[in-house]
Amino acid sequence: MKNFSSSLAWLTVAEIIYNLSGYIVHSATGRILGPEAYGRYGLVITLTTMVIVLIGNGIPTTMSKYLSAAFEKSPEQIFGIRLSAMKLQAIIMGVVTLVFFFSAPAIAWLLHDPSLTPLFQLSALVIPTFAAASFNLYFFVGLHFFRLQAILKIIRSLGRVLFIIALAYIFGVKGAISGNILSPLVVFLVGFLLEEMLMKKYFPAAHTAKTTSTFPYRTLLRYAWPLTVFLLFYECILTFDLYFVKSLLQSDYQTGIYNAAITVGRIPYYLFYALAIILLPAIAKTTAENNMRETENLVNRSLRLLTLLLFPLVTLLALYAPQVLSLFYGERYEAAAAPMSIYAVGVGFLTIFYVLSFALNGAGLVKIPMKLAFFGFLGMIVLNFLLIPKWQLVGAALSTTLICLALTIGILVYTKRHFNVHIPIKTLLFSLTSILLILFFSRFLPHGAYSFIISGAVLFIAYFGILRFFGELADEDIAPFLKLFKKS
Repeated sequence: MKNFSSSLAWLTVAEIIYNLSGYIVHSATGRILGPEAYGRYGLVITLTTMVIVLIGNGIPTTMSKYLSAAFEKSPEQIFGIRLSAMKLQAIIMGVVTLVFFFSAPAIAWLLHDPSLTPLFQLSALVIPTFAAASFNLYFFVGLHFFRLQAILKIIRSLGRVLFIIALAYIFGVKGAISGNILSPLVVFLVGFLLEEMLMKKYFPAAHTAKTTSTFPYRTLLRYAWPLTVFLLFYECILTFDLYFVKSLLQSDYQTGIYNAAITVGRIPYYLFYALAIILLPAIAKTTAENNMRETENLVNRSLRLLTLLLFPLVTLLALYAPQVLSLFYGERYEAAAAPMSIYAVGVGFLTIFYVLSFALNGAGLVKIPMKLAFFGFLGMIVLNFLLIPKWQLVGAALSTTLICLALTIGILVYTKRHFNVHIPIKTLLFSLTSILLILFFSRFLPHGAYSFIISGAVLFIAYFGILRFFGELADEDIAPFLKLFKKS
């Protein structure tokens, strides 16, 4: 895809803003609510969001794949694909919302805290609004309106900072949950208003066939079910350790501390989420065109980008864990530093697994990531039961890291087999060497509560300076991001 690099740059910037807003929200709510109430809020919102992601994104992602394959050659199918996907999504999410609402007492009982019931019931309303906003975003991604998707993501960023923090300050935990209902609703309404205008302008043939276009439900479901199962187990791997901490340790304080650790530890994953979003429709398009060379090129560039950027991000996050936690949450959360350092390494591995899974999904190989995620989930359950009672929060973080390492090895094997791509030894060696050098030089830089930001920036720039010196960082690697500051 010609605009792959520039699209990635735009969505990456939007993703950075979006996740920065998320950390502003978590920082503010953590300080406003305190560890105990913040732990309760984290439990509720994490579970609700997990339900949406693991069930609600399967159909929209499938829609995005088929739209990407059809919008150039068969634009008259656009609204047929969208309508079939919308009906399936409405039925699924309607049922899920009702089941979640009426299951709230049972969920609270499993967590040994009946007082969580009304909070879970309120958070059920997050499911339809979040799902509606995501559906619109994936529609625009499928049509390659990446800049619009980036703009909508930024609007949502501002919305959740405004709604969640303000309502948390006024109404506490219930207010913070209500903010999570309102912010995606605003994004959905803006996207819905823009959709009609954009379709008339860019896809007049699709707009003409709007009322007559159809698309078979079975085609969507055939692809969506293994993708949904993959997202189910993947999200469980990403978040279930928080619920094991709550259930096995039965402490709101420990739960709040661990929620802070995993929230900050996920920074690398959130930054690369945009890469996965673009990679699926991009590979779906090149696969539909039988362009294997371009498919392999996209996967190779993505894997190289992951290697170059993940190494310094994870290293600096683990190195400055106490300072980062203090910056976001204050001194009350300093106990989260050790588990966060371990968890950040695991998230680095999980990010590689996630991005390459979407590469395979885009090529139609949806059952491979599904099977890997399933066995990863089973392994995570076993390790959590073994390690949390013995090592508590460190044990929870360690179980995630070990499973993520195994998943990364597995997905690299399958990616090599199907796309004939791999991490170049030269890139790997230079990245590791650069990391060792910045770890050495970090000993001579300040590690203060705020000075670590300057030190981290210096080390981050030094890392790429070393790569540039060795010739490993090419002009084409940074050109897309430089274009963001130039006129089109």
